[in-house]
Amino acid sequence: MSTQKNIQRQQSWWGSGDPWIWLTSSAVTISVIVVFSLLTLIAVRGLGHFWPSDAFMANYKDDKGNTYRLIGEVHTHEKVPADQLDGLGYDKVEGAFADRYLVKTGNRELVGLDFRWIVAQQLTDVEYPETLMVLERRKGGNFYGFLRSIKESGQVVAEGHERILPELWPRLERAQTLYLEINRIERHEIGRVNYALEQLRLAHRRLELRQERTGEPITAQELADLETQREVHDVEFQKLSERLGQLYQEIDRDSITAEVMDGQVVEIPLANVVYIHFPNAMGVSEKLSHYFMKLGWFVSKDPREANTEGGVFPAIFGTVMMVFVMSIIVTPFGVIAAVYLREYAKQGFLTRTIRIAVNNLAGVPSIVYGVFGLGFFVYFLGGTIDQLFYPEALPAPTFGSGGILWAALTLAILTLPVVIVSTEEGLSRIPSSIREGSLALGATKAETLWRTILPMASPAIMTGLILAIARAAGEVAPLMLVGVVKLAPSLVLDGNYPFLHLERKFMHLGFHIYDIGFQSPNVEAVRPLVYATSFLLVAVIIILNIVAIWIRNHLREKYKSLESA
Repeated sequence: MSTQKNIQRQQSWWGSGDPWIWLTSSAVTISVIVVFSLLTLIAVRGLGHFWPSDAFMANYKDDKGNTYRLIGEVHTHEKVPADQLDGLGYDKVEGAFADRYLVKTGNRELVGLDFRWIVAQQLTDVEYPETLMVLERRKGGNFYGFLRSIKESGQVVAEGHERILPELWPRLERAQTLYLEINRIERHEIGRVNYALEQLRLAHRRLELRQERTGEPITAQELADLETQREVHDVEFQKLSERLGQLYQEIDRDSITAEVMDGQVVEIPLANVVYIHFPNAMGVSEKLSHYFMKLGWFVSKDPREANTEGGVFPAIFGTVMMVFVMSIIVTPFGVIAAVYLREYAKQGFLTRTIRIAVNNLAGVPSIVYGVFGLGFFVYFLGGTIDQLFYPEALPAPTFGSGGILWAALTLAILTLPVVIVSTEEGLSRIPSSIREGSLALGATKAETLWRTILPMASPAIMTGLILAIARAAGEVAPLMLVGVVKLAPSLVLDGNYPFLHLERKFMHLGFHIYDIGFQSPNVEAVRPLVYATSFLLVAVIIILNIVAIWIRNHLREKYKSLESA
């Protein structure tokens, strides 16, 4: 009897659906834990890269028995079986395991490499001198050594660590200010003049094409106007060039000398210095200040050294700009298609077939969209636009090459099914009494749709847009064919008319991760940047989604009363 009751109790428990609730909640919990664990791993390995590690100096005995001084900072620490080190000169390592360090020694122009593996047991006389300097350079990577003197125009003006420091910081600040001025003139002022001169060249070419096409001659007044403008820009260019020459002379004035680990003393121009710090002499507050400064540079500066150093601001800007352009394109097309299928199209076999096709489009591999975008948008549509509107620039393509417009259009097609399906779901949830009441009050079907139905369906539209943003921001494969590049010299938005240059190529965080992770020759240097950029890409997607979710919730609260009516 008790056995039968237990069986009945188990059957009622399974029949109640409680096991499926527990199973679902467990799956959700595991998924959340996995996601947060992955994000934590990426954040720790990526953001930890900007913390100023202590630099050491020690004597090191290599596998040939030679002993030399080693200066650097520990990048990676791992334990390896001692027998794996046999035959490499480390057969005397005691114990089953040995500590192995990946040490960043920098000074690549002197020693030929940035990193080297060493065995901890081969290190002796390990010290952490407070005077040990770590110097970040614009070219050549990090530099490690001891500061020996400051030179002005080749003459020593200070020697000794205590005497050098009061002279070092104002001179470094002066060099940084001059560098920023040089960068502003080269990238913005001279860039603006070159852009204007190129426009004048194209204007002259347009006049030549007009003459060839219609036989209308180029007038002397037209040539004079172009020549006058060209002379103005030439004079401005000459003044900027002279100013640049003066700035380069001024920035080359100061330099420092430093002793490296082999005892050699080298001279480093302050013009090539980004930042100098002494990590072993820094307190916790100074290290925190340094950490947040480097983190700020990472998100606000341009990349250097083939993207292995510096910041990722152009990639952030390109990613956000592409998502905005894509959203502006995909939203109206997706909404119009959904409105037609739900509100106007006759519900039958053809409509059902179209819906099936739309759903199937969501499963097409993204690289296929990239090939379609390259063939149709870039070669066909872009080439046609160049022939019709930009013949003066040919054979150099304007829109007939990859650019942010074609990338946004390609991703708009890729994410279009998501917006259509989401919008249709929102339209289907609107009660028919709303439509009937609006029509009964004398509104036309178009007025009902525009003033009542679409506002009420706007939360669903925003849901589709959120899903589209989440997918588009992380896509890389199609972008490699339609506009993304390793390094874009100019942003798609600048001060030159027409300000937004949709034909330009751009950088993208996803492609930046691929580039530095798989195409960089300095693998050890960029590994932390891969994690940091990955975390940044996730953060950008989350921020974009939060903004869209906030708008959706605002719209949902605004039209909640209509839905319950």
